[in-house]
Amino acid sequence: MVIAMFLSYLTWYNFSALLNFIIEDINLTPGEVGIILSVFQGGYVIAVLFTGWLADYMGEKKVVLYSTLGTAIFSTLFVFLAKNFLSVLILRLLAGIFCGGIYVPGMSLLSNWFTSKQRGKSLGAYISGLTFSYAASYFIAPLLASHYNWKISILATSLPAFIAVFLVYFYVKEVPEGVKKEDTEHLNRIEKEEKIKPAPEGGYKGSGIITVSYMGHMWELYGFWGWIGPYMVSVAAAAGFGYVRASVLGGQLASLIILIGAPAVWLMGYISDKIGRTKTIIICSSFSLIPQFIFGFMHGKSLIITLVIGLWIGFWVIADSASFSTGLTEMVCPKIRATSLGIQNSAGFLITVISPAIFGYVLEYFNDVKNVTYANNWVLPFVTLGLGALLAPIAAILLRKTKQAKLMANGKK
Repeated sequence: MVIAMFLSYLTWYNFSALLNFIIEDINLTPGEVGIILSVFQGGYVIAVLFTGWLADYMGEKKVVLYSTLGTAIFSTLFVFLAKNFLSVLILRLLAGIFCGGIYVPGMSLLSNWFTSKQRGKSLGAYISGLTFSYAASYFIAPLLASHYNWKISILATSLPAFIAVFLVYFYVKEVPEGVKKEDTEHLNRIEKEEKIKPAPEGGYKGSGIITVSYMGHMWELYGFWGWIGPYMVSVAAAAGFGYVRASVLGGQLASLIILIGAPAVWLMGYISDKIGRTKTIIICSSFSLIPQFIFGFMHGKSLIITLVIGLWIGFWVIADSASFSTGLTEMVCPKIRATSLGIQNSAGFLITVISPAIFGYVLEYFNDVKNVTYANNWVLPFVTLGLGALLAPIAAILLRKTKQAKLMANGKK
């Protein structure tokens, strides 16, 4: 599942990674780029509302399989059909829709394989595969485009999804009954000793609050990931590198910034099994959002210091991702696990439809340039990420006061 996740989600950020090359052939304004990024997220949100329910109804494996195939097809078609703003918009929308059937059903499948004692670590590993994939796309795509063209890069980051289809079909197995039994026994013990019931019998207060916290997390994460590539390209250009060299170097630096989150999310997923989900969320979200208020000031300053701050944010901005999903699976009954994850994920990604677009329009408003590479005022766009991210730790603090928080991480909250 982790390997399949890596191969299929190379398609997610290949557009962002190749933005500077694509706009040479297709004239796109910063505002239009923001819309395209947001529409991709919107397609994901539309799909994930249904695929979570479908996974509970027809099985996680089937949903993951067909969605991976659709992702591979429409991302590959981008090479042949992307001609203007409208065609790019439609193709990225369709790719986003099919991506919506991979991540959530995959998490549900792994949640059924691992009990609460190991679930944070296992989902952390799964999300690490996703994070590593994003980073690899940022690293590979600009490098290939500089030697060949952006279409070759799109193919190189799209065709591997067909291998993922093969892996899911032949090597991913359905859920063992033994884990389901252990999960049920754990919930029954908590209900008997603590008088706490998971949703739906115990209500949705806990799951609702952790979803609100997740929305703050997603506002920051996908706004940051969506724009870190163009920002680092602009930083490299401001440091004196030529257009093509800045495009490659910026993509590689963005790749490192995203890549450092891969071990972070596994590590903090493991730690959340030990110290609790809410503590992990409060620590990670606080450490990532504070630097957002100064990151934009680094444009035009030292490239090394800018990279160091970017790496710090890149580590913490994704580190608590497993805690949100794992915590939710522990506060709901197994029979509605995939549906609940779908609702949480769609709420989070609905925010990501707004975040990159606002970032883009704020950037466009304060910079009188058509090409984002030559923008020099990035302060307020990053401030918007920090402000929205405040929702994550605040909601996590409120979640600790609810009874259902004791269902998480064997009572560690």
